[in-house]
Amino acid sequence: MSSPVQIPFKSIIYIDRLLDRPVYLQIAHQMINAIQRGVLVAGVQLPGTRTLSEDLSVHRKTIIAAYDELDAQGWTEIRPNKGTFVQYKMPQEHILLEPNDEKILTSYPMKTGFSFKQSILLDALSVNVPAQLEFNDGLPDIRLLPLDRLSKVYGGILKSKTNYRHFGYSHVEGNEYFRETLALYLNNTRGLHINKNNILTTRGIHMSIFMASSMLIEPGDKVIVGDPSYYLANMCFQQCGGKILSVPVDEEGISVEAIRELCKKQKIRLLYLTPHHHYPTTVTMSAERRVELLQLASTYGFIILEDDYDYDFHYNGNSVLPLASADTNGMVVYIGSFCKSLAPGFRSGYLIAPENLIREMAKFRRLVDRQGDMLMEQALAELLEEKEIQRHLKKAVKIYQERRDTFTGLLQHHLGNELSFISPPGGLSVWTKWNPQLNLMRISKNCLKHNLHLPQELLYQTDNFTAMRLGFGNLSPAELEEAVAILTSAVKESI
Repeated sequence: MSSPVQIPFKSIIYIDRLLDRPVYLQIAHQMINAIQRGVLVAGVQLPGTRTLSEDLSVHRKTIIAAYDELDAQGWTEIRPNKGTFVQYKMPQEHILLEPNDEKILTSYPMKTGFSFKQSILLDALSVNVPAQLEFNDGLPDIRLLPLDRLSKVYGGILKSKTNYRHFGYSHVEGNEYFRETLALYLNNTRGLHINKNNILTTRGIHMSIFMASSMLIEPGDKVIVGDPSYYLANMCFQQCGGKILSVPVDEEGISVEAIRELCKKQKIRLLYLTPHHHYPTTVTMSAERRVELLQLASTYGFIILEDDYDYDFHYNGNSVLPLASADTNGMVVYIGSFCKSLAPGFRSGYLIAPENLIREMAKFRRLVDRQGDMLMEQALAELLEEKEIQRHLKKAVKIYQERRDTFTGLLQHHLGNELSFISPPGGLSVWTKWNPQLNLMRISKNCLKHNLHLPQELLYQTDNFTAMRLGFGNLSPAELEEAVAILTSAVKESI
């Protein structure tokens, strides 16, 4: 008959009374951990409940509950009149750890024991930086949202028995009612000629770009982007093996002539562009260039991936219709979202293309995401049908235009000697070119000292230009004044 194990359990069991997890489960889980690692081997008798309760300074009933949990999960067996024994058998080749190796037994491994592919393209994005103010990438002000109406619509959907079907699996292309309503909305606002079968819903612009890249780009394919371009889109293209070719961007958008010259020399698979408004410089592509690009795409057979992330916010006259509205040859894949129109937290985007591509996209989508958020899409559909989103955008555009004017005025007044810019015709950011002698990273660090976050991904310091993309939409006029004052001080401190 074996005697109870003599392991000092205080060295392998740590009880944290601040955790929400019950103490008996903490004990049971750590004993399971010890069994898995070979510290407690099969056949070993565990201490009596009274003895262990004294060692760990807990009530005996707590130990009884822990032993019951071990027994219920099959790690031990309780033998009447004998005690509790470990019954899990470790492989013979298992190397026992030292019983007092507390660090190994109570911490998760710091690194994997296997190799894996590591990305050299992207760094982890910084979030929740402790600062009261932030110049972001051109995001909307969530304080402007019609939250009362949204909550009522969403709550009504949750309560209605007719909407129970949305809790289950549904169309991989997205909520059918949402796609029908969205098609009408896009036809009316963007001059498209689509129906629900031309739409695949996504979790936002990034997912749309990733899916389009994965479906349309093969290793070695040539992809044209503007210089500069949206860095995350570039990463998607490179991840799929695409070779990026950059062409200039001027005040009318991406250079059509440069694209034409590239097409004459080599086979181009895809052109990525943000015509309304170009990322990051905010310029709007002229109508003439849009027509030329469609003709080039038909002539040379390249795909146009049109990212219309900023269409809803245009201030100087009417918005220019997207290329997709005039595409008669099926060369344009059009993507957009409500992440900018409403809030980034609404992960609701869409991809527009001819039906044959949408069908294939739907098959691919099942590999990464079975379907979208059917309940949120139902709510958005109802808000579109009630014209609530349209009314919100109409009010928001006026507010954002005022903020643009306030922001550009402050920049010119306080920093006119250090930077230059063109007041953007739309969008929620200003592209500012700075004195090349300034160190933008140093300015960013100085801003953070004064509670203003200026993200590094918005800084552009190259041989050709020194620039910042400064988002203003999330800040009220008073906040813009404070932010520009901090930025001004940070610039002075960096000199």
